Amino acid sequence: MAGPVKIVAADAHGAQRARARLVERLRAQGIVDEAVLAAIGNVPRHLFVDEALASRAYEDTALPLGFQQTISQPYIVARMIELLRKDRALGKTLEIGTGCGYQAAVLASMASDVYTIERIKGLLDKARANLRHLRLPNVRMKHGDGMIGLAEVAPFDTIIVAAAPDKVPQALKEQLAIGGRLLLPLGGDQQILCMVERTERGFKETKYDPVRFVPLLAGTE
Repeated sequence: MAGPVKIVAADAHGAQRARARLVERLRAQGIVDEAVLAAIGNVPRHLFVDEALASRAYEDTALPLGFQQTISQPYIVARMIELLRKDRALGKTLEIGTGCGYQAAVLASMASDVYTIERIKGLLDKARANLRHLRLPNVRMKHGDGMIGLAEVAPFDTIIVAAAPDKVPQALKEQLAIGGRLLLPLGGDQQILCMVERTERGFKETKYDPVRFVPLLAGTE
């Protein structure tokens, strides 16, 4: 099994300093996992946003991607991965909702393998182009329905979902390894982060922060 990948990217327009400032903001907001902070500090977020928004790439905010989707706020990316990593390694990881590829790049430096699914073909093509610059050998991408996961390569130690269903998809629960963790936003108008942990005895759910994500939709386009 492959190990986490170290990301080395060319700096541009003071991006390295901007990432350092972003990391300090996340630390001030309570992110304490140094591996997560280092990953955020190493991934060139400006490569994942439209050129017109590049000057805002290191703001701690969600930004539009087109296709009625957004690149997640860096704090939320950091918070979710920190929760998933608490007292354990990420291991073999499934991401539901590739988006522009930013979160997959952050995960790549901490997970042994990252499998990522995107339902919107045009968005997946954009993510492939974005990630090509970073040459991450442990990231595998697929156009597919995130609601049904990726059974052909299950089980997963970690599943992270970047869109909100009304309830936890049963297929994703079944694709968790024993000891695995699934983290996703749940709900419609009012959403909350929900952790599902699989044990020898079944599934345990824990609720965390209120959040705001786009809905998780079935099918592909």
